[in-house]
Amino acid sequence: MNSLTPPAYRHRATMTLLIIRHGETPLNVARVLQPADTPLSGHGQAQAAALAQRLAADPALRPAALVSSDLPRALQTAQAIAAACGLAVLTTPLLQERNFGELRGRPYDTLGFDPLTRDEAPPGGESTAQFGVRCAAAFAWVLAQQAALGGRLAVVSHGLLIRHWLQQGPLQLPPGMQAPGRLANTSLTVAGAAPPHRVSRVDCTEHLAGGVGEDSASLSGG
Repeated sequence: MNSLTPPAYRHRATMTLLIIRHGETPLNVARVLQPADTPLSGHGQAQAAALAQRLAADPALRPAALVSSDLPRALQTAQAIAAACGLAVLTTPLLQERNFGELRGRPYDTLGFDPLTRDEAPPGGESTAQFGVRCAAAFAWVLAQQAALGGRLAVVSHGLLIRHWLQQGPLQLPPGMQAPGRLANTSLTVAGAAPPHRVSRVDCTEHLAGGVGEDSASLSGG
């Protein structure tokens, strides 16, 4: 935006959330429900670097602050953005993926049911209701961080949490648009920080070119 842009519009444009899924992990590709300590793969690190460069180079997307899930795959993605944009990373467990408890470490395709949509809590994990409560708390926490900042906030999290925000609220998709069934690694969703939290871009992967695209068969969530 140039200096002729009205100040009120410039303010609204910075009242933005950049919502990001973490980069690819070896277990995404292997379609395994991931233990909490799963890191990015080398390919996932390249994806995170590509996203970081995109955000750093675009004045309309460059964040003023950065928050992240504290799980390694999200934190490593956030750290790439932090390095490119000169930011610190604030973490919270509220932004973690749904906890699948004793199912973590097991191949998704051998379970005989879909744990990503099952309402019941797996042993040691979260039910969909418990996860929904945490998703709401996570979004409230994100809004509090953005309000304190007063600028564009990048939020690095996980596929199921972002999808919950898109499908169950509070994010509002344009009329006629459906929430994607899966979210790509390092995909970018842009939404307003002020109610009704309208989404202007969803699951965008323009930065994934030159050999850092993702395997569309990899697991999104878990």
